[in-house]
Amino acid sequence: MSLFGDGLDTAVHKAFTRPAPKNAGPQMRYLVKQMKGTKAVAQLLRVSQRTVERYVKDQIKKPRPDLAARLEREVKARWQPQVRARARQKAATTDGIVIDVHARLGYAGAPMGTTDEDRVRRLTVALPPQHAARLFDAQEQGAGEAQLRELTAEALREVYFQDGGRRAGSLQEVQINDVLNLEFDL
Repeated sequence: MSLFGDGLDTAVHKAFTRPAPKNAGPQMRYLVKQMKGTKAVAQLLRVSQRTVERYVKDQIKKPRPDLAARLEREVKARWQPQVRARARQKAATTDGIVIDVHARLGYAGAPMGTTDEDRVRRLTVALPPQHAARLFDAQEQGAGEAQLRELTAEALREVYFQDGGRRAGSLQEVQINDVLNLEFDL
């Protein structure tokens, strides 16, 4: 589970104009239509082609939990790609992104290496478009959880702790540890 990656995905999913299919039959039919055949879907989901055909015809209605999770993940990954792209573009160029984080945060300053011992803080910060663009670009390029966490920490350092550059001199680094809750919103 990728907390930061999933958080970005959830924020984008809020922009969807229609809900994704919830049941196995409609989900399978959607994937078959998107991938243009049952064979490709069977390979994607690691099941037999006959199993996919049976879901499409509603001969099987309830998948086992691991297949249900894979099915839901693959449908959500392909659902409304133009809406997803538009929401990301809007966040990256004009609106930015809001982060609500409840985590153990600390920072280090430059002059004498001073630190504020990390402590649990709850921050809700509107990040400007350039930070949203960096997060979405990194996610698109396959960045891992650590890199997304680092980019988020840099954004919080610049926007919250340095107050958009007004207190820029001494703060070197912000660490995000032990995330209790994280939510992104477009």
